[in-house]
Amino acid sequence: MPVILDAHAMERSLNRMAHEIIERNPGHGSIGFIGIHTRGVPLAKRLSKLFNIFDAQRPPSLYGALDISFHRDDLASNIPIPKMTEVPFDLEGVKIILVDDVLFTGRTLRAALNATMDLGRPRGVELAVLVDRGHRQLPVRADYVGKNLPTAFEDKVSVHLLEVDGEDSVSMQRAGD
Repeated sequence: MPVILDAHAMERSLNRMAHEIIERNPGHGSIGFIGIHTRGVPLAKRLSKLFNIFDAQRPPSLYGALDISFHRDDLASNIPIPKMTEVPFDLEGVKIILVDDVLFTGRTLRAALNATMDLGRPRGVELAVLVDRGHRQLPVRADYVGKNLPTAFEDKVSVHLLEVDGEDSVSMQRAGD
Protein backbone atom coordinates (compact mmCIF):
# COMPACT_ATOMS: atom_id res chain seq x y z
CA MET A 1 0.00 0.00 0.00
CA PRO A 2 1.37 3.43 -0.90
CA VAL A 3 2.23 5.58 2.14
CA ILE A 4 0.27 8.84 2.14
CA LEU A 5 1.71 10.23 5.40
CA ASP A 6 4.93 9.05 7.01
CA ALA A 7 5.81 9.73 10.66
CA HIS A 8 7.32 13.14 9.89
CA ALA A 9 4.34 14.29 7.78
CA MET A 10 1.93 13.06 10.46
CA GLU A 11 3.80 15.04 13.12
CA ARG A 12 3.66 18.19 10.96
CA SER A 13 -0.09 17.70 10.41
CA LEU A 14 -0.77 17.29 14.13
CA ASN A 15 1.34 20.38 14.94
CA ARG A 16 -0.63 22.41 12.39
CA MET A 17 -3.95 21.11 13.72
CA ALA A 18 -2.99 22.04 17.31
CA HIS A 19 -2.12 25.59 16.17
CA GLU A 20 -5.43 25.85 14.28
CA ILE A 21 -7.35 24.76 17.39
CA ILE A 22 -5.60 27.46 19.42
CA GLU A 23 -6.29 30.12 16.77
CA ARG A 24 -10.00 29.26 16.52
CA ASN A 25 -10.46 29.10 20.28
CA PRO A 26 -8.93 32.29 21.70
CA GLY A 27 -9.27 33.19 25.35
CA HIS A 28 -8.95 31.19 28.51
CA GLY A 29 -11.85 28.76 28.31
CA SER A 30 -11.30 25.07 28.97
CA ILE A 31 -10.64 22.79 26.02
CA GLY A 32 -11.20 19.04 26.29
CA PHE A 33 -9.81 16.57 23.77
CA ILE A 34 -11.84 13.37 23.59
CA GLY A 35 -10.51 10.57 21.43
CA ILE A 36 -12.85 8.07 19.79
CA HIS A 37 -11.63 4.50 20.32
CA THR A 38 -9.36 3.09 18.99
CA ARG A 39 -6.94 5.32 17.11
CA GLY A 40 -8.63 8.59 18.00
CA VAL A 41 -7.53 8.11 21.61
CA PRO A 42 -3.75 8.40 21.08
CA LEU A 43 -4.34 11.18 18.53
CA ALA A 44 -6.37 13.13 21.12
CA LYS A 45 -3.62 12.62 23.67
CA ARG A 46 -1.01 13.94 21.21
CA LEU A 47 -3.14 16.96 20.26
CA SER A 48 -3.82 17.74 23.92
CA LYS A 49 -0.10 17.63 24.68
CA LEU A 50 0.75 19.85 21.69
CA PHE A 51 -2.04 22.28 22.63
CA ASN A 52 -0.56 22.59 26.13
CA ILE A 53 2.94 23.18 24.73
CA PHE A 54 1.86 25.78 22.15
CA ASP A 55 -0.59 27.67 24.43
CA ALA A 56 1.03 27.75 27.85
CA GLN A 57 -1.01 30.85 28.85
CA ARG A 58 -4.25 28.87 29.03
CA PRO A 59 -5.18 26.32 31.68
CA PRO A 60 -3.96 22.85 30.63
CA SER A 61 -6.31 21.06 28.25
CA LEU A 62 -8.38 18.14 29.42
CA TYR A 63 -8.20 14.68 27.90
CA GLY A 64 -10.51 11.67 27.67
CA ALA A 65 -11.38 8.54 25.71
CA LEU A 66 -14.81 7.70 24.31
CA ASP A 67 -16.36 4.33 23.51
CA ILE A 68 -19.16 4.60 20.94
CA SER A 69 -19.90 0.86 20.64
CA PHE A 70 -23.49 1.02 21.86
CA HIS A 71 -24.32 4.22 19.99
CA ARG A 72 -23.54 2.81 16.54
CA ASP A 73 -26.34 2.32 14.01
CA ASP A 74 -24.97 -1.02 12.81
CA LEU A 75 -25.43 -2.99 16.04
CA ALA A 76 -27.57 -5.59 14.30
CA SER A 77 -24.70 -6.58 12.00
CA ASN A 78 -21.79 -5.97 14.38
CA ILE A 79 -21.58 -7.21 17.95
CA PRO A 80 -19.53 -4.55 19.72
CA ILE A 81 -16.61 -5.27 21.99
CA PRO A 82 -16.93 -2.45 24.53
CA LYS A 83 -13.91 -0.34 25.38
CA MET A 84 -13.49 1.99 28.31
CA THR A 85 -14.99 5.47 28.24
CA GLU A 86 -12.78 7.60 30.43
CA VAL A 87 -13.72 11.27 30.54
CA PRO A 88 -12.43 12.38 33.96
CA PHE A 89 -13.85 15.90 33.80
CA ASP A 90 -17.23 17.61 33.76
CA LEU A 91 -18.23 18.62 30.24
CA GLU A 92 -20.28 21.61 31.42
CA GLY A 93 -18.76 24.79 29.98
CA VAL A 94 -15.92 22.96 28.21
CA LYS A 95 -15.27 23.19 24.45
CA ILE A 96 -14.87 19.58 23.32
CA ILE A 97 -12.65 18.57 20.41
CA LEU A 98 -13.70 15.09 19.31
CA VAL A 99 -10.72 13.35 17.69
CA ASP A 100 -10.74 10.44 15.25
CA ASP A 101 -8.32 8.98 12.75
CA VAL A 102 -10.46 8.88 9.57
CA LEU A 103 -13.67 10.70 8.64
CA PHE A 104 -15.58 8.70 6.05
CA THR A 105 -19.39 8.42 6.04
CA GLY A 106 -19.97 10.45 9.21
CA ARG A 107 -21.71 7.62 11.07
CA THR A 108 -18.93 7.27 13.64
CA LEU A 109 -19.19 10.98 14.39
CA ARG A 110 -22.97 10.72 14.84
CA ALA A 111 -22.44 7.93 17.37
CA ALA A 112 -19.69 9.94 19.09
CA LEU A 113 -21.94 13.01 19.41
CA ASN A 114 -24.66 10.87 20.99
CA ALA A 115 -22.17 9.29 23.41
CA THR A 116 -20.73 12.71 24.29
CA MET A 117 -24.16 14.19 25.04
CA ASP A 118 -24.83 11.25 27.37
CA LEU A 119 -21.90 12.51 29.46
CA GLY A 120 -23.03 16.13 29.78
CA ARG A 121 -23.58 19.39 27.99
CA PRO A 122 -20.37 20.92 26.65
CA ARG A 123 -19.99 24.58 25.62
CA GLY A 124 -19.48 23.37 22.06
CA VAL A 125 -18.14 20.44 20.04
CA GLU A 126 -15.67 20.48 17.17
CA LEU A 127 -14.15 17.61 15.19
CA ALA A 128 -10.48 16.96 14.46
CA VAL A 129 -9.50 14.10 12.13
CA LEU A 130 -6.16 12.99 10.80
CA VAL A 131 -7.64 12.00 7.41
CA ASP A 132 -10.82 13.16 5.69
CA ARG A 133 -11.55 10.81 2.80
CA GLY A 134 -14.98 12.13 1.79
CA HIS A 135 -18.11 10.07 0.95
CA ARG A 136 -20.40 11.49 3.65
CA GLN A 137 -23.73 9.85 4.28
CA LEU A 138 -24.61 12.40 6.96
CA PRO A 139 -24.29 16.21 6.89
CA VAL A 140 -21.06 16.53 8.90
CA ARG A 141 -17.63 17.98 8.31
CA ALA A 142 -14.40 18.19 10.26
CA ASP A 143 -13.25 21.48 11.75
CA TYR A 144 -9.59 20.41 11.73
CA VAL A 145 -8.12 18.05 9.13
CA GLY A 146 -4.60 16.69 8.91
CA LYS A 147 -4.93 15.45 5.32
CA ASN A 148 -7.77 15.60 2.79
CA LEU A 149 -7.50 12.40 0.79
CA PRO A 150 -9.71 11.90 -2.27
CA THR A 151 -10.71 8.24 -2.43
CA ALA A 152 -13.12 5.92 -4.16
CA PHE A 153 -15.77 4.57 -1.81
CA GLU A 154 -14.26 1.07 -2.01
CA ASP A 155 -10.66 2.17 -1.29
CA LYS A 156 -9.11 1.27 2.04
CA VAL A 157 -7.33 3.84 4.21
CA SER A 158 -5.13 2.48 7.01
CA VAL A 159 -3.85 4.61 9.88
CA HIS A 160 -1.02 3.18 11.94
CA LEU A 161 -0.03 4.84 15.20
CA LEU A 162 3.04 4.21 17.30
CA GLU A 163 0.95 3.66 20.44
CA VAL A 164 -1.24 0.97 18.81
CA ASP A 165 0.69 -0.41 15.82
CA GLY A 166 4.35 0.38 16.56
CA GLU A 167 4.71 2.93 13.75
CA ASP A 168 3.22 6.20 12.50
CA SER A 169 1.89 6.15 8.93
CA VAL A 170 -1.18 6.50 6.77
CA SER A 171 -1.51 4.35 3.67
CA MET A 172 -4.17 3.74 1.07
CA GLN A 173 -5.04 0.71 -1.02
CA ARG A 174 -7.05 1.35 -4.16
CA ALA A 175 -10.01 -0.93 -4.77
CA GLY A 176 -8.98 -3.81 -7.00
CA ASP A 177 -5.22 -3.50 -6.25
